[in-house]
Amino acid sequence: MTGLSFDPDAIRALAKILRETDLTEIELVENDSRIRVARTAPAQQVVQAVTAPAPVAAPTAPAVAPPTATAGPEPVGANAVTSPMVGVAYLMPEPGAAPFVTEGARVAQGQTLLLIEAMKTFNQIKAPRAGTVTRILIESGTPVEYGEPLMVIE
Repeated sequence: MTGLSFDPDAIRALAKILRETDLTEIELVENDSRIRVARTAPAQQVVQAVTAPAPVAAPTAPAVAPPTATAGPEPVGANAVTSPMVGVAYLMPEPGAAPFVTEGARVAQGQTLLLIEAMKTFNQIKAPRAGTVTRILIESGTPVEYGEPLMVIE
């Protein structure tokens, strides 16, 4: 393919790293070149596998339970602040410091909510809108995936 400046073996190697480490995304940046390889998160596959057998096990009651279980994350997603990257999330600027926000706190649009460390860089995650933090869905120091809900602002 003309114009291809990437080594196909490098792309295969990144894909292999994804499989071996259970990561969902990996990106390599070198000079002006960038390779990003991503795949579907295994957690999504598990949720589908768990949801499918439930209606078969009990005909009526569990058939209602899985839609409620899957409907639960929907409202959270509507007001959720999601991770824009893969990394490690920190709720405070440094160990022992007060967290950026707590549940029940009012936040202004653009206010720092947390940090995500990715590739040894701390990235500020800011409030997309003003509101009240009703739920913090992660703990400080935990790995997060791209698109994962971090907190809910209503």
